[in-house]
Amino acid sequence: MAKSLVIVESPSKAKTINKYLGKGFKVIASVGHIKNLPKSKISVDFENDYELTYETIPGKEKVIHELKELAGESDKIFIATDPDREGEAIAFDIAEEVKDKNSNIYRVLFNEITKKGVEEGINNPLQIDEKLVSSQQARRALDRIVGYKVSPFLWKVIYYGLSAGRVQSVALRLICDREEEIRKFVPTEYWSILANFKDRDKNKIFESKLISQNETSFKFNGDDPKINNENEANEIVNDLNSKQFKVSDITKKEVRRNPYPPFTTSSLQQDASVRLRMAPKKTMMLAQKLYEGIDIGEEGLTGLITYMRTDSTRLSEDAVSEARGFIKEKFGKEYLPASPKVYSKKKENTQDAHEAIRPTSVWRTPESLKKDLTPDLYKLYELIWKRFVACQMQNSVSDQITLLIDTFSESENGNKINNYQFRTTDSTIKFKGFLALYEDVFEDEKEDTEDEFAIPEGIEVGDLLDLKEVFRKQHFTNPPPRYTESSLIKQLDNLGIGRPSTYALIVSTIINRTYCDLKERKLYATELGETVNKLLAAHFSDVINVKFTAQMEEELDKIAEGELTYKKVLNDFYLPFNLDLEFLNKKTKDIKESLIEHTDIDCDKCGNKMLIKWGRNGRFLSCSKYPKCKNAQPLPGEQEEHQELAEGKICNLCNAPMVVKSSKYGKFLGCSRYPECKNIQPITLGIKCPKCGEGEILERKALKSRKIFFGCTRYPDCDFIANTRPRETKCEMCGNSYMLEKYSKKKGDYLECPACKHKVDIESKESVE
Repeated sequence: MAKSLVIVESPSKAKTINKYLGKGFKVIASVGHIKNLPKSKISVDFENDYELTYETIPGKEKVIHELKELAGESDKIFIATDPDREGEAIAFDIAEEVKDKNSNIYRVLFNEITKKGVEEGINNPLQIDEKLVSSQQARRALDRIVGYKVSPFLWKVIYYGLSAGRVQSVALRLICDREEEIRKFVPTEYWSILANFKDRDKNKIFESKLISQNETSFKFNGDDPKINNENEANEIVNDLNSKQFKVSDITKKEVRRNPYPPFTTSSLQQDASVRLRMAPKKTMMLAQKLYEGIDIGEEGLTGLITYMRTDSTRLSEDAVSEARGFIKEKFGKEYLPASPKVYSKKKENTQDAHEAIRPTSVWRTPESLKKDLTPDLYKLYELIWKRFVACQMQNSVSDQITLLIDTFSESENGNKINNYQFRTTDSTIKFKGFLALYEDVFEDEKEDTEDEFAIPEGIEVGDLLDLKEVFRKQHFTNPPPRYTESSLIKQLDNLGIGRPSTYALIVSTIINRTYCDLKERKLYATELGETVNKLLAAHFSDVINVKFTAQMEEELDKIAEGELTYKKVLNDFYLPFNLDLEFLNKKTKDIKESLIEHTDIDCDKCGNKMLIKWGRNGRFLSCSKYPKCKNAQPLPGEQEEHQELAEGKICNLCNAPMVVKSSKYGKFLGCSRYPECKNIQPITLGIKCPKCGEGEILERKALKSRKIFFGCTRYPDCDFIANTRPRETKCEMCGNSYMLEKYSKKKGDYLECPACKHKVDIESKESVE
C-alpha cells in the first residue's frame, strides 16, 4: 500500500511530525528553500510583467530528485511548510517540481506541532494559496528592485559593497532622524517644589508636591513650565512660608489593571530583549526550536509552542479553557475571571490566520521541562508560558488615595483666597491578580513622579496643616531616547512597517552593515549610516519613507486578499521609480563630488591640498591631484582612535608597540609605526600546533562564508584545521594532545577529543558520555 508523503522544510520538524503520523506516512525535509533568486542578477523581467526568474539552489538537486521519486511512489502529497507567506512560497516551489509525478497535492498547516495539531492539519487539507504566494513574490520583486537598483547608486557615490533595502533603509532613517533630534535638542530648565506637612491635630508628617498656582496647573515635563528658574522658585518658597494650609479634598478609588495580551512576534521580541537581554535574531532562532520540537523525555520530540511568526493575539477556545483550568487549580478561584479574557485585533492589517504565541500545553510548566531545555530555551519558554497564563488571570486591583492641600489667607473683607495647591497620591496593591505571575519590567527606569508618597491614616478633609519644610528641585528636560532593538521593533510594528518574519532581520541587517552600532543596548547611527541615510532621504524620498513603506505593506496584504494584482502593484511602483532613477544616474558624479570635503592639509608627497573622501574603511585623506598623486592617509586622530594597543607586544623590527588591526581574514598585529614600519604578526591562541609541533594555532575568518575557523601559523606547509576552538587539554582516554570546545543543547559546553570522540564537561571535567 502506497504511503502518503509529508514534506516539511526542517529535519527537526520532520522528526517531530513523523512521531505522530505513524506507518502510513513518509515525512521528509526539503531543508529550507529549494529555489531562490540568483544573487548575480536582479532576476526581475521588466518586459514580461515583472516575472521572477528562480534557479535551483546549488546542492538542492539531490533533494529535488528524492522528492520527485517519493512523490511518484506516494498516494497523496501533503506539503506542511511553515504557515506563513514564506512557507507558502516554499510549498509552491515544491509543488511545481513534483506535480508531474503526482498531482494529488495538498497544503496542510500546523499551528502547533503536537499530536492534536498535526492530526488537525492532516484531516483538514487545503490547496496552495496562490494569492498568498503572489503577495510573497511581489515582496521579493520589490525588495530586489530597490536593493539591486539603489545599492549601485551608493557604490558609485560612496564605495562598492554598500546596500540599500526597501525596509531596512526606513529603519535606518528612523534611527538617524532620532540621532538628529538628539543632536539639535536644547535642554529646558524647570523647577518643582515639594513640602513636608504636619497634621496639626494628629501629629502626622507626610510629603506633597505643588501642582498649581492660582488655578494654573504646572507642567513638570519642561513643556511650558511655570517655574522657569531658581529666582521664580525662591519667590514661591518665600510666599509659601507665609501661608496657611488645609486638606481640601480626599479622593479614594479602586484602580484595576488588565493583564498584558498574549505574545505576538513583535511583543515577544520586545519583551525578550527587555527581560532576558536577548537579541531579536536569537529570540526567533530559539522560538523556532521550541515550535519544531524538543525531546522531553517520555513524550519524546514535542512542539512546545505554537507558530512564532504572527501578529494576532487570538487564542483558541481549547487553549483558553486549559489555561482557566490551570489557574483555578494552581492559583485559586479568586485569580480566575468570571469569563475568559478576549483580546481584539491590534490594528486593521493584522493577519489573524494564526493564534498568538502560546505553549502547546499549559500543563507543561517551565519547571517540569527545565532538565530538557538549555538555559536560553528555558528562559524563553518560561517567558512565553507566563505571559500566556497571566493573560487569562484576574486583573490586579490597587487602592489609590489622592489628597489635595490648599493654601489660604484672610482677605480684608473676610473671604478666603486660594493661592496654591499641593497633591499627594498613595497607591497600594490589594490584589495582585496577574502580577502574581507576570510582574512589570521596564526597559528604562521610569522617573519618579514625585507626587506618590505615603499618606498617614486618619487624615481628613478640613484638617489644618503646618508647613514643616519646603524643597526646591531643579530639572532639565531630556532629549528623546535612542532606540533600542526592542523599541525600534515596537516602532516598526506601530508604523505598519515590515512583518513578523522580518523584524529581527531588519535590526540585525543595519547593525551588520555597520550603519549603526549597538552600545549598552542602544542603537547609535554611525557616520557611514548617517551619510547613507542623507543620500537616500535626499534622492529617494518617495520610496525610502515611513508612509510609503507602510502603504506598500497594505498593498501586499491586498494582493494576498485578492483585492490587487501582482502586476498592478509592481507597475504603480516601478514606472515612476525608474524615471527618477534614470534622472539620478546622470547626476552621480556631482553627488559624489558633493561628499568631498576640502581641507588646509598639505600633501606630504606633492604639496597640494588634501581632500576628505569616503572609502571602504571610512573617511580618509586623499591628495587633490589623484590619480597623478596617490597619497592617502587616515584622518588625523582617527587612526589612533580605532587602534587597540596589544598589551606586552613589541615590534621585533623597530621595538615600537604593536596594535590590533583587522582585515577581511580576521584580526592581526601591526606595528604602530606603520607605514614607516610594515611589520605584521598573527594573533595566536598560545597553543602549539598539534599536527606539526612547530607553529601555533590562530583564529582565521573564511573569505566567502565569513565563518571562523582555526589553523596553523605555518600554513600552507602545515594544513591543520579545526572548526571549533582547540584547547591544550590531553585526552584521558586516548592520550591525544588536544581537545575541541563544543556545545550542544543537551550537554551545554563541553570538550571533545577529535581522535576518539571522548567528551568531558568543561566545568566539572567529568565525562559526559
